[in-house]
Amino acid sequence: MDKFQWNNIIPNLNCVTPEGVATLSCLPALFVNIINALLGLSGAVALFMVIYSGIKLTTSGGEAKQVEGARHTLTYAILGLVIVLTSFIVINLISTATGLNCINRFGFDNCK
Repeated sequence: MDKFQWNNIIPNLNCVTPEGVATLSCLPALFVNIINALLGLSGAVALFMVIYSGIKLTTSGGEAKQVEGARHTLTYAILGLVIVLTSFIVINLISTATGLNCINRFGFDNCK
């Protein structure tokens, strides 16, 4: 069986030894991949919660307590998504204002 190839997952990085073992230099790329996956997951969860609150609202039958619960679910789903997106906007604004674009790449060792 062939060795696992890190270069297929993390291209253009010199973080893999000739034996195919990943080194600590691969951590920034790994963090970027994890953050991107979490951002996609948070969007999917928010979409699911919006759909769920719509179903709760539709099946409430006009009962005030259930309508209020559906409204709260929708409010918190949208609020959570806004918080996640705002955090990324703030990081991008800080990196642009300071000129340290390496913050976006989690590569603090190459900031000059």
